[in-house]
Amino acid sequence: MNNDKIEISLTQSLSPDHTILFTLSPDTLRPFCQKRLYNVVKVVKGVYFNPNPEPNQIWMLTFTMTLSVYYGMEDLKAMYFCIFLIIYIAIVAENVALIRVVYCEKTLHEPMYLLVCNLAVNGLYGSTALLPALLSNILSHSHEISLPLCQTQIYAIHTYAITEFTILAVMSYDRYVAVCYPLHYYTIMSQRLLKLIVFTWLYPLLAFLIVLIFTVRLQICGRTIDQVYCLNYLLVKLACSDSSVASLVGLLSVPLYTVPQIIMIFYSYAHILRICILSVTKSKFKALRTCTPHLLAIINYSIGCFFEIAQSRFNLSHLPYQSKLFLSLYFLIFPPLLNPAIYGLSIHLIRAQLLKLFSRKSRQVMNTGAKGAVVAAH
Repeated sequence: MNNDKIEISLTQSLSPDHTILFTLSPDTLRPFCQKRLYNVVKVVKGVYFNPNPEPNQIWMLTFTMTLSVYYGMEDLKAMYFCIFLIIYIAIVAENVALIRVVYCEKTLHEPMYLLVCNLAVNGLYGSTALLPALLSNILSHSHEISLPLCQTQIYAIHTYAITEFTILAVMSYDRYVAVCYPLHYYTIMSQRLLKLIVFTWLYPLLAFLIVLIFTVRLQICGRTIDQVYCLNYLLVKLACSDSSVASLVGLLSVPLYTVPQIIMIFYSYAHILRICILSVTKSKFKALRTCTPHLLAIINYSIGCFFEIAQSRFNLSHLPYQSKLFLSLYFLIFPPLLNPAIYGLSIHLIRAQLLKLFSRKSRQVMNTGAKGAVVAAH
């Protein structure tokens, strides 16, 4: 047997001990992929697997796709890696600090702050879906991603996006109740908060699973994704089987994931604006100030959505590489990065507790350093 051949036992289509020799090339293996004898295949020249395979032994090869945008980072690979690593550390540190403050401080165990905590958890979820894989691909020479990992990333990124918008919609309802029904706020929200939090997570996770099932059933033949990460519509475009049903399901799902949230946000703020015009009491203005960080978070998220839509609908090839990279990553980096800062700086209770936490930590570091200096002196 030559070393440029590979043995594969096909138990689904041939007799158990029948072995076929394939030359190690994409053109030879592609017909077998299309017949679904093997779902996907990655071909690597010069790889020799086993000259004497056991009977019924099956070699499963993993199909990979190339994320072509990473080739633009080759000249400044170290710089990009350091920038994204610092961003990821900052996102984790900010969101974990916010979650810890809300969890540990009993005065923050209120509906609004618990929803802010959920927003921070989702920020960690979304950034982790992107940045570890991004850092790994920057260091990689091939910039490839396996199909299962690509499908997992698609699920994580899309559910992050839907969950973020759903949490923001629920937070707008929370502000509506706080401004319009201040005397009944705690009674209403304490009864509904748990159900709302469960809904904000369960609805996106289950709803997008239906869309992904249609995508997973497609036979993928294309190998190049012109993006930094995997997206559902980009993977569907690489299908060599009929993708009309998957495309239709994906298109119909967009209103399902966005319209209810948009209605909730506009309905809530329409009533809040009406209360603003009709009433000028001090308590109302105090409640209105808590709307400011929420509105900033919605604007920040909407900018990311606009950039994402612009990339998929318009030809942006004339833009510089760095500009296109910024547009593609804003959606997944800036909301998790800026939301903790927005809420931490805008809301007095959170800001006070964060300052208390950091001052306590700094004192501990200084005390530890002083003790170490004393021990070293002795």
